[in-house]
Amino acid sequence: MMRAVQIDQPGGPENLYIGQVPIPTPGSKEILIQVKATAINRADTLQRRGMYPPPPGVTDILGLEAAGIISKLGPGCSGRWAVGDRVMTLLSGGGNAEYVVSPEGLLMPIPSGMDFTEAAAIPEVWLTAFKLLHTVGKVQAGESVLIHAGASGVGTAAIQLCIQAKAHPYITAGSSAKIQSAVRLGAVEGFNYKEENVGARVLEATGGKGVNIILDCVGSSMYEHNLSAIAVDGRWIRYGLPGGGDASGDFLRKVLSKRITLTGTTLRAQSLEFALVSNFIKDVLPLFENGAVKPIIHTVLSLEKIVEAYKLTEANVNTGKIILTVNSGDEHQEL
Repeated sequence: MMRAVQIDQPGGPENLYIGQVPIPTPGSKEILIQVKATAINRADTLQRRGMYPPPPGVTDILGLEAAGIISKLGPGCSGRWAVGDRVMTLLSGGGNAEYVVSPEGLLMPIPSGMDFTEAAAIPEVWLTAFKLLHTVGKVQAGESVLIHAGASGVGTAAIQLCIQAKAHPYITAGSSAKIQSAVRLGAVEGFNYKEENVGARVLEATGGKGVNIILDCVGSSMYEHNLSAIAVDGRWIRYGLPGGGDASGDFLRKVLSKRITLTGTTLRAQSLEFALVSNFIKDVLPLFENGAVKPIIHTVLSLEKIVEAYKLTEANVNTGKIILTVNSGDEHQEL
């Protein structure tokens, strides 16, 4: 048996508790990982509320990423990995537990010199940012990018990936402290969406041209600003809708008039992202190795502090990731 985060009923963080559940068994081409650290994502909060169910066949245990040590290989594994290897992985669920099973093609080696808490801050948000900018957005050197929620996990990753691509990141955030954090990371400028007309400010900052790419995790509450801020022939990529999913009035006419490419994407709902992970290992992991980029962590709490961790997440005060430690130390148990 293992400890895992459980939900007694859909609702607030107070409905979370640590329970005992069976240790999962790795199937064909799957690997069992003893989790050392995991993280919280917005999708986890939606699932906890009953608004974002896991894909069919996926565990209902929360947690979309984890870092730890390989405990067991399932049948048919390629031979790339061995028991005792330090790995991090993207998950469809199950990371908020002592053990989790992952397809071997989603595992990534933890960069040398990086601890488990740092590694747990990478898979979900960095793969998302990499996909948004490169796979979907096709970002080019010299282009400008507006990153909503620039102090979030995805936002802080996207800022750094923009810089590596020689693009110019602009961000939105809800406080001056978050904006300052983003600027220290390399954002050209930040805009407080609670106090400023974001569309007008972006146009001012870009000399009236607008941005080439918008990474939009907000939705309806920002769409008028986005329409103003985006350049002709811009790419508008939507990957979240906490601000609503409706558009009204002459939205489509404005999209057509600027020849905007409007794309929606998510990470969890797609088929296994083996190619994305492979490209990330090749293109981005070396940047962690040489210190060009780094995961941004707001705080680290133990798994037993799960309720506190989710309350902190939903208070929306964090810059970067909230990490949960699970099994301490470098020791591992082979099962």
